Amino acid sequence: MNIRHAAGLPILAMAGAMAVSLTGTGSAALASTRHTDTAASSVTSAAAQPMTARRPFGPACSAVPRTGKGSFTGMAADPVATAASHNPALSTLVAAVKKADLVDTLNGADGITVFAPTNQAFAKIPKQTLAKVLADKKMLTSILTYHVVAGRKTPADLRRGRFTTLQGSTVATRGSGTTYAVNNARVVCGDVATRNATVYIIDTVLMPTR
Repeated sequence: MNIRHAAGLPILAMAGAMAVSLTGTGSAALASTRHTDTAASSVTSAAAQPMTARRPFGPACSAVPRTGKGSFTGMAADPVATAASHNPALSTLVAAVKKADLVDTLNGADGITVFAPTNQAFAKIPKQTLAKVLADKKMLTSILTYHVVAGRKTPADLRRGRFTTLQGSTVATRGSGTTYAVNNARVVCGDVATRNATVYIIDTVLMPTR
C-alpha cells in the first residue's frame, strides 16, 4: 500500500515540491517554533490537566508492556527519543531519527508533542521508496520534523487544532473522546508521557505540504 500526499502524489514526486527550508533542527529552533491552535485551547492546556491525571488511550496501548523501560511508567522517566527506543512498535521511527541525527534535538527539547508513526505506518511505504527516503538526509529530516510541534498537547487541544510543526508546515487535528486524527493519520495510542514530551502514536506517516 502506497502512502500518498493528500493530492494523490507519491512521496518522492512530492519531494520536489516541498522546497523545504529547514531553519535549524537544534533545540533552539524547536523552542522558537510557534503554533496556532484553533481550539479554545489555553484553558485546557497541560497546566490545567497534569499528565499524572490522565491515562494513555487507544487500541494499540494494550500492546505496551506493563513494567520495564517500555512501559508507560518507564517511558515517562526518559526523554522522548530514548523512551521511543524502548517501544518495539517504534523501531523504524527510532532508526530514522538516528539517521537524521535528531536524537539530541528531540531529547534536549523542553516540552514538545511528537506524532510517532508505528512500524506498520512505515510499512505502508514501498520498500524501495522508503530506502530512498532514508538515504536522503534532507528529505528524511523534513518528514521527521513535520511530526513534531511545540508544547505538550492534550487531547482537548487536538479536538479542532492546527499547529505549526518544527518543519514549518502545519498539521490539523480533530476528534473527541478517545478517537483522534492528525491529518490523514489515526491516533492508535495517545497521550503517552515521556520526560520532555507528549506522544501520540499514529498509523500513517505524515507528509509535509511544502
